[in-house]
Amino acid sequence: MERKLVSVQCVDHLEPIAGADNILKARVMGWDVVVKKGEFTPGDPCVFFEIDSVLPSGAPWAEFLRPRGFRVKTARLRGVLSQGLALPVSILSGEVPPRGTDVREQLGVVKFEPVLPDTREIAGPFPGQVPKTDELRLQSALGVLDELRGLDFYVTTKLDGTSATFFRPLEGELVACSRNWALRRGPNPVWRMAERYALDTVLPPGFAVQGELCGPGIQKNRLGLSDLDLFVFSVHDTRTGVYLDQTALAAFCAERGLRTVPVEHVVTGDAARTFDHGLEHYLKLAQGFYTGTRNRKEGIVVRPLVERHSPTLGGRLSFKVINNDFLLKDED
Repeated sequence: MERKLVSVQCVDHLEPIAGADNILKARVMGWDVVVKKGEFTPGDPCVFFEIDSVLPSGAPWAEFLRPRGFRVKTARLRGVLSQGLALPVSILSGEVPPRGTDVREQLGVVKFEPVLPDTREIAGPFPGQVPKTDELRLQSALGVLDELRGLDFYVTTKLDGTSATFFRPLEGELVACSRNWALRRGPNPVWRMAERYALDTVLPPGFAVQGELCGPGIQKNRLGLSDLDLFVFSVHDTRTGVYLDQTALAAFCAERGLRTVPVEHVVTGDAARTFDHGLEHYLKLAQGFYTGTRNRKEGIVVRPLVERHSPTLGGRLSFKVINNDFLLKDED
């Protein structure tokens, strides 16, 4: 499921904020958002902007965000966490479209990208045979919780680095990619990892490994690593179009000397059938620190042990939960 950065949604709930006369806490999808008092009533449609939306600088309705560079970020207002932005549908032209309609292009909104690669490093587009690594946040797709209910599943640590994909086509040379681009062979961190692990020879043709690059010079090296390293979180077989199950992924990586992202929990059997799949429980699981450090972890990623299709997401059943403490205090 491609992330709908801006869409028509519904204000499901409103409640007062202690000590605040002009603002209320609203619930939109799974997000808590601070809104102006009197602007909405429960059940009203709204235009919802997810975190990392960058609003157009020429729109009068977006002018209030100019001091923040027009970027929607997590904020705490009067002690309430606000994750996103809800505005009246009057900012749209014409009739109000149905709930869930993507209005990003109509409003001229783009996604914030923290790092743009040097164009001299770009070799071409991201390979179409391999899905990109952008995981949807739980609050944007709460239906996945019912889909996961009763299944054996596992929880991994979301590492704060930069994602990389390495793909060996059935014919041709290894392709090494950043989040959005194939990169030219050179001294960049992605190709350094490809060479360290000899991925051009150890990867079977038709397979792609995807992972997080972490270490000195990447973000703030919150894992406290002394050297750059790759932590694999997915292995994709492009011949069949499927990801390896967790057990097969671990074996695949062990056989090739590749590290995997840390597994925090494996929940099976009766524990899986009685597990609390509530949003608040997952938000608590996402809190904590990277092992051996006092640096807050970015969050967690949750997947079934056996790969499964998600009707809610229109793809693999997999979602991330970001640590709210990280968003408020550590996010760049």
